[in-house]
Amino acid sequence: MKFAALFLVATISASTVLAAKELKTTAKVLTKVEPLPVALSDDFQFRKTKLFLLSETPAKARKSLSSAMSSNPNNPTAGIAEASLGFERTYRLYGAITTADKNQRYGNYFDFFWRVKRPANVTVRLEYRQEKLRSFLQARELSYTNAKGNYKTEFAIIGDDYLQDGRVTAWRCLLIENGQIVAENRSFLWE
Repeated sequence: MKFAALFLVATISASTVLAAKELKTTAKVLTKVEPLPVALSDDFQFRKTKLFLLSETPAKARKSLSSAMSSNPNNPTAGIAEASLGFERTYRLYGAITTADKNQRYGNYFDFFWRVKRPANVTVRLEYRQEKLRSFLQARELSYTNAKGNYKTEFAIIGDDYLQDGRVTAWRCLLIENGQIVAENRSFLWE
């Protein structure tokens, strides 16, 4: 009996420690966006970018998987993209019951996957412009100390920021070390 109680206490404390390490920090919103010098380095690189717009009305699927398979037997993955979009919407809205809850989740989601080959203090900055603010530049930052290896950084322009100012029309994501841009990823519409 004592062993079972000791095991239970150890399991609870270990899960608490693991949960504390997985807590996500929120991005710092910059009040003024200063231009930085560019010194691109091969030690830093963006690996992948995942963008998702969660709007009030879901995107309509063009065809179901079964009808896509029967209409185009040469392309077996013709209808799979719509299924993944439906999952992403369900994932982002999970737990939102009321209309107010859902309104706070609508907006643009950005997931950036990046790599650092050597230990460095890195700041990830998302600079963006929104539909109703036109050319007004905004930015959010997250900092990582002694970063080395593969990382994923998430930014979300959601809730009141999205509902009042509109969707993000152009963006760029920067990896910054010692006040210099060492890697950059940008949207097609970024100037």
